[in-house]
Amino acid sequence: MEEYSSVPMQRTTKIIRKSIFIFLQKYQFFTTTAAFFAFPFAASVLLLQSFIPSSSFYPVIYERLHLLFDASGFPSSSEFFTLLNSKISQTIYISFLAFPFTISSFLFSKFLVIEYLNKTTFSSYFHLLVTQLCNSLFIISANATCFTLLFFSFNLVDCFFGLSNPRLILLLSATGAVICSIILTNTLIICNLALITSGSEKIGGYMAILKSCILIRGRTATALSLAVPLNLGLAAVEALFQYRIVTAYYEGKTELFWLALEGMFIAYMYSVLLVLDTISSCVFYSSCKADDDVVILPITYNSEDKDIRGVSLRFLNFFQ
Repeated sequence: MEEYSSVPMQRTTKIIRKSIFIFLQKYQFFTTTAAFFAFPFAASVLLLQSFIPSSSFYPVIYERLHLLFDASGFPSSSEFFTLLNSKISQTIYISFLAFPFTISSFLFSKFLVIEYLNKTTFSSYFHLLVTQLCNSLFIISANATCFTLLFFSFNLVDCFFGLSNPRLILLLSATGAVICSIILTNTLIICNLALITSGSEKIGGYMAILKSCILIRGRTATALSLAVPLNLGLAAVEALFQYRIVTAYYEGKTELFWLALEGMFIAYMYSVLLVLDTISSCVFYSSCKADDDVVILPITYNSEDKDIRGVSLRFLNFFQ
């Protein structure tokens, strides 16, 4: 693995360049086999997003969360909590209904890419499955932590100062949005790296999550800058699907056959981006492992005709 600069943006650029090089080098495999298995998950996510306005399940989730926010003492008139309620409801709705595709199509596509890059045998899908289940619990715990922080902060301010001032509510909402975004973003990055760790090292569950937390320590800026362009690409494809397919479907100006054909092509673009995301995560994981490798020193120590060569730097520092 090549040496990467300590500057986050330089390292991110090199990781993206190497990921694209690997993708183009094995273009046929990544655009056929891997993208084919990711296609059902991509199609389910895009379709579920378009069904949210007409779904009977989404309003139930939204109303339950609205009652929970009211019972917790949050200002129901705040636009922040209205938007937060809407986003959480959409996430729960899509995650719940797309879960079968997540543990089958999405995981198997990621599994194929990891196995192909590592040149190992078919033995890590079960570890990926266990890690994905633990990731779901970890994400739920992170959301619960954010909710608890918001609960205590708003109720403490309400107890001492009151929440009658709109500017105070706006300040608290903005602060809460920033803190929650940081927590959830780091959680998602750790979960993504945990899947790569699980597939590469044949470990599963919370051990993979703990190891990813150790690997990402000191490299959060690189991971964030690496996740931004890929997530922007996924968001752009989702917006394209809403504009080209959903809008045209409700307007009824295009034949259903051509809409379905174009929708399949957009879903294929989404699946290719998912494959690229897995490749870049594997390259990032390799760079983290390369940085954590033990440095070997060419030291020779003669004692009773016994040579000790290659003493590790960490071993020497342990006794200093």
